[in-house]
Amino acid sequence: MSPARWRLPSEQRCFSEAVFKSAVSVSEERSVAVAAAEMRTFCGRANPSTGALDWVEEEEYDFHQEIARSCYADMLHDHDRNQKYYEGIRSAVSRVKARGQKVVVLDIGTGTGLLSMMAATAGADVCYAVEVFRPMAEAAQSIVEKNGFSDRIKIINKHSTDVTVGPDGDMQEKANILITELFDTELIGEGALPSYEHAHQNLVQEGCEAVPHRASVFAQLVESELLWSWSQLQPLEVDGFLLAAPPAVARCAGAHSVCDIQLSQVDPRSFTPLGPVLSMFSVDFSRAVSSSFQSHSSQFAARSRGRAQVVLSWWDLDMDPAGSIVCSMAPSWTYPEPKTAPWRDHWMQSVYFLPAESSVNEGDQLRLTVCHDDYSLWFSLQPLSQQIPQTEAPPPRPSCTCQAHLVWTRPRFGELNDRRRTESYVNALKSVLRDDSVCLSVSDGSLLPVWAHMLGAKKVFSLENSRMSRQVIEQVLEANSMKGGVELLEIRPDQLTSNDLGGQQISVLVGEPYFSTSLLPWHSLFFWFCRSALSGLLRPDASILPGSASLHMVAVEFQDLWRIRAPCGTCEGFDVTPMDEMVQKSLDFRESREAEPHPLWEYPCRALTRSESVMTFDFTQSVPQQPISSQGSLPFIRAGRCHGVALWMEYHLTDDITVSAGLTGPISEQGDCVWSRHRKQGVYFLRTPVESSGDGRSAVSYSFTFEPSLGDIKMDFNVTSQ
Repeated sequence: MSPARWRLPSEQRCFSEAVFKSAVSVSEERSVAVAAAEMRTFCGRANPSTGALDWVEEEEYDFHQEIARSCYADMLHDHDRNQKYYEGIRSAVSRVKARGQKVVVLDIGTGTGLLSMMAATAGADVCYAVEVFRPMAEAAQSIVEKNGFSDRIKIINKHSTDVTVGPDGDMQEKANILITELFDTELIGEGALPSYEHAHQNLVQEGCEAVPHRASVFAQLVESELLWSWSQLQPLEVDGFLLAAPPAVARCAGAHSVCDIQLSQVDPRSFTPLGPVLSMFSVDFSRAVSSSFQSHSSQFAARSRGRAQVVLSWWDLDMDPAGSIVCSMAPSWTYPEPKTAPWRDHWMQSVYFLPAESSVNEGDQLRLTVCHDDYSLWFSLQPLSQQIPQTEAPPPRPSCTCQAHLVWTRPRFGELNDRRRTESYVNALKSVLRDDSVCLSVSDGSLLPVWAHMLGAKKVFSLENSRMSRQVIEQVLEANSMKGGVELLEIRPDQLTSNDLGGQQISVLVGEPYFSTSLLPWHSLFFWFCRSALSGLLRPDASILPGSASLHMVAVEFQDLWRIRAPCGTCEGFDVTPMDEMVQKSLDFRESREAEPHPLWEYPCRALTRSESVMTFDFTQSVPQQPISSQGSLPFIRAGRCHGVALWMEYHLTDDITVSAGLTGPISEQGDCVWSRHRKQGVYFLRTPVESSGDGRSAVSYSFTFEPSLGDIKMDFNVTSQ
């Protein structure tokens, strides 16, 4: 039962040998370094003072990062999921007993052992519960013992493909009930198909019962300017200037990986359905499963005219053969009563971008095709009139050929396509640029130097963090007949010399700031360190844009996100406190005093205090050598349950132009917040939620310290009462 989304703190990427095999191909966001021989772990820590990813060996790490960020609690708080599994297990056990057979259960990915305990309670004679993650297997053993099932549940700390069967094996006999929870948002992204394939070949009896019995994948073709802006660079006209996308980028099929989001938080008004919800394919888990390549097509008539751009997808689980027990991942707006839709973060919905957009008319007969290998899905669209020869190869998995989709993440595409944001930067640039301006841009893969050249700067330089990033910006310049208009330098700021600038001094230093290694909002303060390293190359009267930045905070009540940190205690009648204790121990190791990044537009919350600027950073001056501290308190002005604090950065480009990477508008009277979709915000969860009456008699006190030597911010929060 592993989580769908890896939630990253200040330690960017971290894996141990035990989880390397199952995790390495799950996510495009994961990087791995393992010292396998001695079971040491290398943790990639974002270093805001250098803009680099530093690998630090943690001998005492002991999987704390994986445990603390695993969100097991989210799964156990998912009552709909638990209830459907319980019903399906009871049904399967009853069917096997009705045949007069001994009930032997194989539970792959047991996690806490919850599903095995359900099976034992339902009457299973023996359960083999397989869990590859050692700390979780140890917790499962404690939970099984605590609930009195040690005589019927055997915990096996192995990958299921390493499990043996026989008198001297891990399992004494093959199972006749197969229970699994191997799914992610894309259904198969965690290697479910290879695991099922191996289990049917080696671990279960032919004709076994399976819970879930089958999975069905659904899809809907839509037009959406919002969603499409996450995939392609759009032509952008600002103040009479038109920036065109490079042809290679416009033709590129994009990144192949799924975009997993809380689709329930995407307003249905932001997309136009071009067809019905289609059932694309199903997988019967009670029979032999193949992990080999497959393709499936569904035909339909277009319901409206538009541009076919995006496929929205989700899946359902039928827990029994009759399909009477269904656990659905459908977004809330597909429900007659959206508020009745269960919330879950371990399984969300998927967005797939078609390799190219195409025009469709109402009534057009279309064919939507989904292909999958053993780990991922991809979609393509063809007019039904286009006959596909049987000998023609199916659509290949999309891959980026333009490099832009390797340089820019999907939120970054959305940020670059944001017209209002671009207008703010263009207006700020216009206020500081002169005909004789020598401009230097310091951001990763930024269009700011392109805009500076278009606005008439005498000379524009841009520091790029990689050759790939440099080549993408070169494509943009060439597509807009500005080849050579910006001099792109693959040089670190601290290594830049006057010779690299042709002996010229910088009169305008600009940045968004945006850096690919930044995880938490304040990691972009790397711009400040760059500005300091470049001091000797700046004119005395040089303009710095942004001139300053401020850290903001607000205490919030989350609608649902609190579940990922809330202890479970008892789950469906079973005591799972050993898991709670394990997670808390890992949080106490480091995480409980750190914020973590979350895209808050996907997770509704209410502000219980006003928002406030709690620290300011003056970019017109170099980074100070001594720490900067800030203390204060925010009274609760709304009643509610405070789960934690939301944190974000705002960049003050000029005295009257500010760009927020957090709240994008005023907090409503009820406390509703609207968050930027382009950047993740920081969330600091309180160890224990606090009830607020909203009368101002209690407050959140805060303490921040910016450590120049680390480039990071230490923080602490407490709730005080008068």
